[in-house]
Amino acid sequence: MLWREIWISYGGRIAGLTVAIVLGLLYFIVGFWDMLFFGLLLWIGYTVGKMKDEQSGPIIPWSRLTEWLMQRWRPFK
Repeated sequence: MLWREIWISYGGRIAGLTVAIVLGLLYFIVGFWDMLFFGLLLWIGYTVGKMKDEQSGPIIPWSRLTEWLMQRWRPFK
């Protein structure tokens, strides 16, 4: 029962880290250099999983970005 509760609470983070570790190991085996890239993959996987767990919305707020761009670069000022 404990594992089910952990999976319900942290499922996105676990899945994100698992995918990041698999991709990072693949990169590590294929190319030895740039271990910072492996750490970046771990961080991205954890962050995306955490955002999924917390349901905090998309990573890039497209509506705010397009609104800002439309105000910034209006074709006819």
